[in-house]
Amino acid sequence: MATTPATKNELGLHRVLGTWDLVLFNIAAIVGLRWLSVAAQVGPSSLTLWLLGLIGFFIPLALAVLELSSRVPGQGGLYLWSKTAFGDVHGFIAGWTYWVSNLVFFPAALLFSAGVFLHIGGDHWLAHAGDTHYNLVYCLVVLWAATGLGILGLERAKWLQNIGGIATWLAAALILGAGALAAYRFGPATTITSANAIPDFGKLATFSTFATIALAFQGLELGPILGGEIKDPRRQIPRATLISCVVIAAIYIAGTASLLIALPTSTIDVIAGIPQALAAIGERIGLPMFGALTAALVTIGTIGSISAWVTGTARLPFVVGVDRYLPAALGRLHPRYGTPHVALIIQGILTSLVLVAALSGSSIHEAYIILIDMTVIMSLLPLLYILLAFPLLRRRAAGRNEGVNLSPGGTFGCWLAGLTGFAITLLAIITSMIPPADSSNPSLFLLKVVGGSALLIGIGLLFYRHGQRQVRYPSP
Repeated sequence: MATTPATKNELGLHRVLGTWDLVLFNIAAIVGLRWLSVAAQVGPSSLTLWLLGLIGFFIPLALAVLELSSRVPGQGGLYLWSKTAFGDVHGFIAGWTYWVSNLVFFPAALLFSAGVFLHIGGDHWLAHAGDTHYNLVYCLVVLWAATGLGILGLERAKWLQNIGGIATWLAAALILGAGALAAYRFGPATTITSANAIPDFGKLATFSTFATIALAFQGLELGPILGGEIKDPRRQIPRATLISCVVIAAIYIAGTASLLIALPTSTIDVIAGIPQALAAIGERIGLPMFGALTAALVTIGTIGSISAWVTGTARLPFVVGVDRYLPAALGRLHPRYGTPHVALIIQGILTSLVLVAALSGSSIHEAYIILIDMTVIMSLLPLLYILLAFPLLRRRAAGRNEGVNLSPGGTFGCWLAGLTGFAITLLAIITSMIPPADSSNPSLFLLKVVGGSALLIGIGLLFYRHGQRQVRYPSP
């Protein structure tokens, strides 16, 4: 059935996402069940850190996304918000850094998915964990399947994202059920008291863990990048954000508590992920299929997450290409499907190259690890822009807020939320610069992280300057 003009936005993209599409998109994009085992390793104090991350980062980010998506609606999300608040160059930096950081995130997520998938078949399949050919083929198939669906349109791609969100929710429900059953059969494996639930903020490692846990909530900003492809975004985004916040917070906090109750912290410390954790719980309660079933659900959830990020982040080079600050070809739409196919294909090619580098010889693999270190700051910098644009644009509006989803608490509450989220994000950036304990050359590590990030931003600014000249002095 042909798409009518009423279902398209001003850029020619189709509006196809509804409230529940966005909810499942957010769950698929944000929830990483691996964070449950990471948090549980810390012990009961991780529950308090989850609550602090929820209050200090997730809620401020949600309020910022809600208000900014209605104050500055349209395709591009954080790019548009940063551009409106701070000017074209800062909008470009926010969009560029967000996109480039995800070119490294995709291979990491794909390799994680390839590893989890092997747990479905048990020890026999796990023998292939170190097989370069298996990992490369699996990752390329998933990457280009997600890219192909993105080219065919969100009408099709959203189903993979929706299935991924549902699988993530089911895996979390399985963790809660397994934990409750283990506690009923054997009693709590970890005693949670008010004393051991208080984090020790006298240790630097606690701040680093807190930053990691807080940023596990990152991803609410991804959906509004697709703002031009959402049906009635002023109504749908607030509904979806509210539902998503409740579900995601419950999965993280209740899921971590369930792991702590089901297994001793010392046991979780040596578990390399949720499938092994559920396998261990399954052995305790006499249901060994828990591990394989959870591995299947986590695999599907991860594939849905990859699809969400591939689809969402490709809209950034598309919108910047429309603005001519990146090659104009990136701003083209597929003549039949009305999707940014050039941006998706270029993104797929670059991700494939990074993936091949990650699986190549030791020297190239080391370069990939360096690239990961370089892009830590890149993934966090756009969040600083978002959280500062939130109160700044409210102040500039000077009471002209018709049709805007205002956050509660008035001007003071807006500044409090924005600056609190800004401070925690800045804390995460600072802790990412701290060399690991086993680093042989801390100064070189710092140079890689800071200098590498500056280098990638500099490369982006070269594109920006070239595009600026093209806008000012177009070719005949």
